[in-house]
Amino acid sequence: MIREILKMGDPRLLRVARPIDNINDPGLGAIIADMFETMHAAGGVGLAAPQIGIDLRLMIFGFESSPRYPDEPPVPITTILNPWMEMLTEQTEDGWEGCLSVPGMRGMVPRVTRIAYGGLLDDGRAFEREASGFHARIFQHEFDHLNGILYPRRIRDMTRFGFIEALFPDSALAALEASSGGTPAQAPAADPRA
Repeated sequence: MIREILKMGDPRLLRVARPIDNINDPGLGAIIADMFETMHAAGGVGLAAPQIGIDLRLMIFGFESSPRYPDEPPVPITTILNPWMEMLTEQTEDGWEGCLSVPGMRGMVPRVTRIAYGGLLDDGRAFEREASGFHARIFQHEFDHLNGILYPRRIRDMTRFGFIEALFPDSALAALEASSGGTPAQAPAADPRA
């Protein structure tokens, strides 16, 4: 089921998500399936449970190719419960980010270039991986959601934050945004939230 994606300004996006205590909860599988369906319908590359109003430390991300990030290499499709992150370097890199909760906009965000991360897979097995580049950026972006942080709070220079059609007027991304009305696909507002 496609869920409603909360938008910047909704106070639920500012909460620190709570850990998942029962990884065997039968409802988790349905939430994860809904998250993937919602992310794909919206053309995203990641989604955290708080973005659909679910107050749990759960995130998904990954893609083979993305029209929103056409120059980025594939990132493994991943589901993580109760994730953790360790920075493996202090080196940061600025990069453009967007967010399904901040539709139609992009901002230049500094992120650490190499990380280790892990948590539990949806089958309960412990998991860890190292990542760099865009893969590390996506993880950090989704991890921020679990801590009540939206990417505009990370922007250092607000002149590098704006609407896609203003920042990149002749780009394929601007055309993609215009064809979708500037907002990702949304489900009708329902309240199946946990």
